[in-house]
Amino acid sequence: MSADDHQDSGLSKSVWSDADFDDMGWHYATVHGLHVQQTDAGPPRLLLDLDYIVRWVQPLPPEKHFTFWVSPATLVFDDVQDLEGGLGFKGRSPDLEIDALHRLTPEDDRKDLPHWHVEGHAFDLAFRASGYRQYFRRTPLLTSRYALPPADRGGCSFDEAAFA
Repeated sequence: MSADDHQDSGLSKSVWSDADFDDMGWHYATVHGLHVQQTDAGPPRLLLDLDYIVRWVQPLPPEKHFTFWVSPATLVFDDVQDLEGGLGFKGRSPDLEIDALHRLTPEDDRKDLPHWHVEGHAFDLAFRASGYRQYFRRTPLLTSRYALPPADRGGCSFDEAAFA
């Protein structure tokens, strides 16, 4: 995918990785599913099915609300270790929205496995992983909500194939 392929949304490629971390943000990304995938070769992988907000669009007067370019995506962390976390829906909607994704420098000698912290509005995940890839499964859609309806996102999926 070239930079001109989806100029309106600003999405320049359909697969991103931890090398792009500083250019990405997961604030208000909606998580639709989480899967810990066991592997024969070593540590498990953590897969998140989410609606990623590619771009927030400022409202033009007389409009007062943002619109969003949103794409369904699969976020895959490799070599996951020390996974812990929790859910806390008490008194809240059961929506899982990410507030922030943090990459933290390990304080021990295992520099090849940074700490990751997915801080959510009703959940929290902390783990170590060698890195990630994020696959945008469909072209972004302009919408008034953070999350896409199931028909527009293709249901829950952990597919690791990006759109062409």
